[in-house]
Amino acid sequence: MAAETLAQAGVKVIIYDRMPSLARKFLLAGRGGLNLTHSDPFELFTEKYGSAQGPLLPMLEAFPPSALIKWCEALGEETFVGTSGRVFPKSFKASPLLRRWLRRLESQGVEVRLRHALVGFDAHNKPIFQGPEGSPASVDADATILALGGASWPRLGSDGSWVDTLQGKGVTVAPLRAANCGFDVTWSPFMREKCAGQPLKNVALTFGRTRIRGEAMISTTGLEGSGVYALSGPIRDAIESQGFATLWFDLRPDMTQRELALRLLEAKTGQSTANVLRKAAGLTPAGAGLVREPGPLPKTADDLAKRIKGVPVQLTGVRPIARAISTAGGVTFGELDENLMVKRLPGVFAAGEMLDWEAPTGGYLLQACFATGRTAGRGALSYLGIFPE
Repeated sequence: MAAETLAQAGVKVIIYDRMPSLARKFLLAGRGGLNLTHSDPFELFTEKYGSAQGPLLPMLEAFPPSALIKWCEALGEETFVGTSGRVFPKSFKASPLLRRWLRRLESQGVEVRLRHALVGFDAHNKPIFQGPEGSPASVDADATILALGGASWPRLGSDGSWVDTLQGKGVTVAPLRAANCGFDVTWSPFMREKCAGQPLKNVALTFGRTRIRGEAMISTTGLEGSGVYALSGPIRDAIESQGFATLWFDLRPDMTQRELALRLLEAKTGQSTANVLRKAAGLTPAGAGLVREPGPLPKTADDLAKRIKGVPVQLTGVRPIARAISTAGGVTFGELDENLMVKRLPGVFAAGEMLDWEAPTGGYLLQACFATGRTAGRGALSYLGIFPE
């Protein structure tokens, strides 16, 4: 996005990428359907960025979801809004959009140098790259935009190795941490062996004062899934501060506790507990297993309904950042001016996931990456003394 912003203004642009091909993480994001952005009202949309809402707000205002949709459709990829409010290209894939985008960049004169890794800066803040052949060499660039990613899915290129490089220049970088990630649970052998790989659908999850509807996936090591990811920030913080966090599951969120208790009371006498949980409570085998995890099942219908409506699960650890969907932490906004230029490195800008912000899945991640890329591109134009209409 930064390259396109510059190229449209007539600037010569070269993209350096450490991988053998471009946009590998973008392609991974589209593996299950490319969720570009979200149809939330703008005020609600920006709330998803939490403490970073303030610095990101002007960038999102300058390039909001409506602008991203228009940009996508200008590339020939129509969009649609899914039932959850998420926005997707109609092809539901990243590859057609990427191919069209790269063709447009090529037509704008943008060059691409693959297998070139940033290894530092020279005394004049010029980037130094290590290419596939030869010794590291600096590039005499008038402006440099860094979009080096976080540290999740390092095999796709974003391994966080840039942190030491920038810290060596005195730039403050908040520690990179897993975001939109799974968590460890010390399951019983039954849950680990019989329920791993099974989803918990149409449930409500509560952590602290936040309750959301979603789903979770039981793994051999703990919990994954969209509902868990949506709460991962505060859960991660709690585990880091106190060593554990308790996540509460309401397995029948569409029923009151009283309604559920009445259904349990109406269960036929003589039925096995497994049948009562399956037929009267409507639980899947995974849900029934989860209800049993805290200990022996309550004897009365009221108490059993209470358990089903509030199953505590203790989370004991955060899954590795390499498997997280995204990354928290990064270059702090205090190190950047309003154009995303690194104050300690005049002429060097930063954008995307390498900045200190996080957001849930649902289109918020890509939207902010696009918006910050555009801001950095326009910031570089300003630095170069170019002011397009």
